[in-house]
Amino acid sequence: MPSREVATPPTAFLDVAGRAVRYTAVGSGPPVLLLHGLDRSLADWAPLQAALPDHRLIAIDVPGFGRSQPLPDCRLASLSGHVERVLDRLEVASAVHVVGNSLGGAIAMQLTAHAPGRVSSLTLLNSAGFGREVTWALRILDLPLLWRLLLRPDEGSARLTERSLFHDPDFATPERIAAALALARREGAARMLRQVARDLGSWRGVRPGWRAELLAEVSALDTPVLVVWGTHDRILPARHLINAASALPRARTHLFPRTGHLPQIERTAETAALLSSFWNGL
Repeated sequence: MPSREVATPPTAFLDVAGRAVRYTAVGSGPPVLLLHGLDRSLADWAPLQAALPDHRLIAIDVPGFGRSQPLPDCRLASLSGHVERVLDRLEVASAVHVVGNSLGGAIAMQLTAHAPGRVSSLTLLNSAGFGREVTWALRILDLPLLWRLLLRPDEGSARLTERSLFHDPDFATPERIAAALALARREGAARMLRQVARDLGSWRGVRPGWRAELLAEVSALDTPVLVVWGTHDRILPARHLINAASALPRARTHLFPRTGHLPQIERTAETAALLSSFWNGL
């Protein structure tokens, strides 16, 4: 039975252009930037940080999520630009391996497209950007009134949401459910979630315009790319991996069986091995 919980390393805050950003950095070696998904936090990376001691693993709360303050403009380019400023504040001068999950994958691609010199490799775990299909729970955020009902924070909805992220429900631990509920109860959390979700999609699904433009930019670069998915992702379906292979024909791909939306948690050891192999082969 795999370990279900790994303690989040000690965190600190940076002032980045007048906005507080929470981060954690562990290990030594080549730098790695870890970007979490929509309405998540840096805690999603704690298992992977423990599994990759030979790198400096920097996980941040994306602006507006976790414990980081929101930006006035929450569009993808603004989020990516703020992430780049985090690297500046941390005095990371060398190019970094960037690993993004879900929304974090889209931010990672945006960062790569607009600052390719700062990215030595790009890894996308169940990333946004490869298809229209997305869970109904995000589509409904585009509808007036209904989004308020959906995002009303309570233990039942937090449990349902957390379980939807994993193939193995045992990973939706009471601790993870409690942490998700605490973040959902932050002032402005629901509105921030809706703003970002509506910028990227609508009730019809993920918008095609930003996807096509961003994928074309990333495909034109020489940046090494690894795309990973889980067969039982209920948020972004696994068939998006086929789209990724088509849009980024030089990318390496991997599909985990019996895995949901967060392979870095549900398949920590295997994900760490994949990343190590990928990075060592560059």
